[in-house]
Amino acid sequence: MKIKELVIGALLTALAIMIPVAFGGVLGITIPPFSATLASHVPVMLSMAISPWVALIVAAGSAFGFLLKLGPIVAARALMHVIFAVTGAILIKKGYSLRTTLLITLPIHALSEALIVIPFGFSLYDIGIVVGVGTALHHFIDGIITLSVFGLLKVGMQSAQVFKA
Repeated sequence: MKIKELVIGALLTALAIMIPVAFGGVLGITIPPFSATLASHVPVMLSMAISPWVALIVAAGSAFGFLLKLGPIVAARALMHVIFAVTGAILIKKGYSLRTTLLITLPIHALSEALIVIPFGFSLYDIGIVVGVGTALHHFIDGIITLSVFGLLKVGMQSAQVFKA
């Protein structure tokens, strides 16, 4: 891992921890056992564009932030971000666009979060509809935010190149 990747990964991890801790109540929606904090997936989704290792670290950081704020069930769901983030990073390395990668990883994300709550004794409705569909909608909304932020970052980086010359 390059120093630049490490630094960006550390910044994204800090955001992934801070978003649920600082904004979980303000930007959060809770329909037990589902909860969603708007923009909480953005650091994880952005990390996929860097590398699989960075995606893994940022996703684990996200789970830690949710553990601090919302407890073990939500943290277990957030830990599933590792699966879709690393998968997404591998797809991007293979040449897929971020937009396509976000669409491909949507069902992986929703299914993994639905499956992880099975041991906690929730009903099939709670598992499939509330968590599964809720996660899919949350992934889609955060994906739109991510694509917007990513586009702005790309433009900013291209502008910065002008100042280096």
